[in-house]
Amino acid sequence: MSGDTLWCSDKVRSLVAARHAGGLVKVGRTARGWRQEDLGGRLGCSTSTISRLEARHCPSDLRLLRRAAEEVGVPTDVLTASLALSGTVTTRVSLDGPQVEEDPMRRRTLLAAAGLAAPAQFLIGVDVALAGVPDPSGSAAPLDQRLARARGLFDAGRHARLLEALPGLLGDAHVAARSRQELALARVSTTYSLLAQVLTKIGRYEQSRQAADRAIVYADLSGSPLAAAAAAREMSIVLRHQDQPAASQRLILKAAAQVEAAGLTNSAQTSAYAQMLCTQAYSAARAGDRAQALATIGEAQRAARLLPEQAPAGRLFPLTPAAVALYAVGVHWALGDAGAALEAGTDLHEDQFPTPERRARMHTDLARAWWQMAKPESAADALLHAVRASRGEVRDRPAIRRIVTDLAQRHPRTAGVRELTAAVTTSR
Repeated sequence: MSGDTLWCSDKVRSLVAARHAGGLVKVGRTARGWRQEDLGGRLGCSTSTISRLEARHCPSDLRLLRRAAEEVGVPTDVLTASLALSGTVTTRVSLDGPQVEEDPMRRRTLLAAAGLAAPAQFLIGVDVALAGVPDPSGSAAPLDQRLARARGLFDAGRHARLLEALPGLLGDAHVAARSRQELALARVSTTYSLLAQVLTKIGRYEQSRQAADRAIVYADLSGSPLAAAAAAREMSIVLRHQDQPAASQRLILKAAAQVEAAGLTNSAQTSAYAQMLCTQAYSAARAGDRAQALATIGEAQRAARLLPEQAPAGRLFPLTPAAVALYAVGVHWALGDAGAALEAGTDLHEDQFPTPERRARMHTDLARAWWQMAKPESAADALLHAVRASRGEVRDRPAIRRIVTDLAQRHPRTAGVRELTAAVTTSR
C-alpha cells in the first residue's frame, strides 16, 4: 500500500475519528515492517515505552509522540487531526527523563493553601486547563484581538487578570485550530508561550514547564519559526529556573541557530535572533560562564543596532536597542559585577520602554544591582519607582519580593521601605 493510500485508508480515518494518535504511530511502524524495538532504538527509548505510546489514545508525552510520528511517516495533518484540538490531553516534558504525574486535586489543594502571588482560583483554573484542553469561552471577539488584549495585560503587570483570561482564550484557540491551518496552530503555540511567560514570572515553574511544552508541540505542528523560537525561549527560561543550566543553554542555542538559518532578512527576524542571544547571554551568566555571557550579549548588542528605537505594535519579539542594554544590566548582575551592571544602565530611562512591565523591569534590574552593592537606600528608591510603574512587577515576582522582605528585616527605617512593604502585601 502506498503512503498516500495508507494515510487515506478507512483504518486511519477511524483512528483519527477516535483521536487515537498512538494507533497512528503503530500503523506507520507496521507499514515499514519495523518491530517496536526497532522504533525504540531509533528514538532512544525502550520497547515498553513504544508499546505504551501506541496503546494510548492521547499519549502523555507529546514530544515523543511527535518524534515517533515523524520517524514512521505519519503526515502532519493526519497527526494534528488526531491530537487534542478537541478532546483531552495531558502533557509531560521529557527533556530530562520521565516525571511522576501529580494528582490534580492534590496540586489544587496545595495551590489554594500556599501564599500565592496570584489568587488561588485563577491558578486552579490554569491547572485544570493544563490537565487537558480547556473549554472554549464562547466569546465572539476575534482571537487575534483577544490575544493582543492578553499581551496587554502582561505588559501592564496585571497578572491575575491575565491568568483568569488565558484558559478561555486557549480553549477558543484550540477550537479554531481544528482547521489545522498553520496560522491557527501557531496561535495556539503563542498563547501557551504567553501562559508560560506569566507563570514563570510569578514563580510557578512546574506549570510553566507544562505550558512551554505545549507551546513547543504546537509550534512544531504549525511550522512557524517565530512561534518555535518563542516556545523554545520560554522552555529555556523555565529550565534555568529549575537549575538545569546545561539543558537551558542547549535549547536556546539551538533556537538561535534555527532563527539565524531561516535568514535575517527583516526586522522581525533580526529581533527574534537578538532576543535568543539575550536569553542565552543571561542563561550563561546565571550558570557562571562569564566569557560566553559577555560574548553573547555583545553579539546581541551588535544585532540590535539594526532594530528600531520603538518596536512595531504586535511584534512577537518587541526588542529594541534599549531592551538589549537592559539585558546587559541583568547579565552583569548575574555575573556578580554590580558596578558594570549599573554602568550598563546609565543611559536607560523610562521613556525608552513603551510598557509598564518593561519600565518596571528596568527599575527592578537596577534595584538588584544596588542591593548587590549593599546600597539599601538606592535599592529601595529603585523599587519604589518600579512599584509606581507596575506594582505587579514587585509584588508578584518571588525574587523581587525577597529583596523587599530583606529590606524590611535589615533596614526597616530606610526611606521607602514601609511603602514597599505595603505595596507587596496589600490585597487586590
